[in-house]
Amino acid sequence: MIVRSDVPAVVQKIADTLENAGFEAYLVGGCVRDLILGKKPKDWDLTTNAKPEEIEKLFPETYLNNDFGTVGVVNDGEEDAALKVVEVTPYRSEGTYSDARRPDTVTFGISLEEDLKRRDFTVNAIAYRISNERLVDPFSGQKDIKDTRLKAVGDASERFAEDALRMMRAVRLATELTFTIDGETMAAIAENSANLSRISKERIRDEFVRIVNSNEPMRGIVFLERLGLLKHVLPELLDGIGVEQNQAHSFDVYEHLLRTLQHAADKNYPFHVRLAALLHDIGKPASRRWGDAKKDWTFHGHEVIGARMARKILKDLRFSRETSDVVVRLVRWHMFFSDPDQVTLSAVRRTIRNVEPDYIEDLLNLRKCDRIGSGRPKEQPFRFRKYQSMVEEALRDPISVQMLAIDGTHIIKTTGETPGPRLGLALHALLEEVLDDPSKNTIAYLEKRSSELLKLSDEELKTLGEAGKERREEEEGAAVKELRKKHHVV
Repeated sequence: MIVRSDVPAVVQKIADTLENAGFEAYLVGGCVRDLILGKKPKDWDLTTNAKPEEIEKLFPETYLNNDFGTVGVVNDGEEDAALKVVEVTPYRSEGTYSDARRPDTVTFGISLEEDLKRRDFTVNAIAYRISNERLVDPFSGQKDIKDTRLKAVGDASERFAEDALRMMRAVRLATELTFTIDGETMAAIAENSANLSRISKERIRDEFVRIVNSNEPMRGIVFLERLGLLKHVLPELLDGIGVEQNQAHSFDVYEHLLRTLQHAADKNYPFHVRLAALLHDIGKPASRRWGDAKKDWTFHGHEVIGARMARKILKDLRFSRETSDVVVRLVRWHMFFSDPDQVTLSAVRRTIRNVEPDYIEDLLNLRKCDRIGSGRPKEQPFRFRKYQSMVEEALRDPISVQMLAIDGTHIIKTTGETPGPRLGLALHALLEEVLDDPSKNTIAYLEKRSSELLKLSDEELKTLGEAGKERREEEEGAAVKELRKKHHVV
């Protein structure tokens, strides 16, 4: 049961202002649904029989929020300061949807019941009048909430033909709320799924992000696939269906990716780790070859192919450059911790440089998810203690040019070299040496070595600076032993 005190004071005040002016005012949509579910709403939306210009006259600071009459009422008071804007929308009916997204015409001045008819799902078509604490529920949304069922308002095919994004929203809501989807509603989504191609990638991405960020993203992706929507969101995932893996895996590539994502959600890892979990083996179908020697499938270079694919996927879905860069790095280097016997400290330093220090813990967590998602026994705790100790140890040493004991200006002063590409190549060549042996990171050694390097040809410098050297490591010393002891590693 919803009571007035469940509603923030500023929302009550706006509703009272409308009511005192002779208009009706109802909470509507997701906030009412969430209140019935006992959840705290993130957004508060009011609907009224007042027209946009009448709403604007009642409040000191407002702005029109879209082309459909929604007025943003600005909260300039001290109460509920975090709630900056409350949206107030007039009752309206809508004409035809020629673009499968927005109505061609909007009519104001209708009744509340007519307004509720245009809404997407019954659970979102419940209105609550704050003044008398009365619920209006013409489509039995409360019963569907009780039955944990998502059902379209009226004719489902008509709702999805009007706005194709509602199909994505159906999957997202069912995933977030752990609801089932009504049979007729599911059939209508499958029938209209092709219309999702008419929706902007930004809109699709926003719903997809919420699915991935939910508690049960695997369930959401399965919904997308079975309803014919996934091919309009992330078609590359479909290529993994039925692609068997080697003996280290119990599932095909598709199910493995979904299970890896789900484990990331179970651990409440951040979005970029979840997305990397979903995409980390996206390059396997393209790289799969039969290995006669081991009589098993091989996927050599799948992380390189996968990183390229991930970058294109994220660009197509209009993700930010920042998100894309992080996810691509995690996909590219996710195989690094797969063989503990071949992991050396110099290799760990290079990986930290490639992934960046802020994300090396995420790479370790991705490895855990990858292992759980394979369906095989859990990773031995010893291995991860070893990885973590090596990462902590490596973070104490230089991993980038900026951490060298000398910089480009210093080299110019001591060698007479002029600024240019050769200076950068020399710095990277020095870094390669220091990655292998941090004890070389002294002014004296680097001054001497930079003079030697700058006598080399451009090609020789490039080989040393970019190609790297054979990786080697000596894991000795008191500091190393202390870190091993700290993480209970012999």
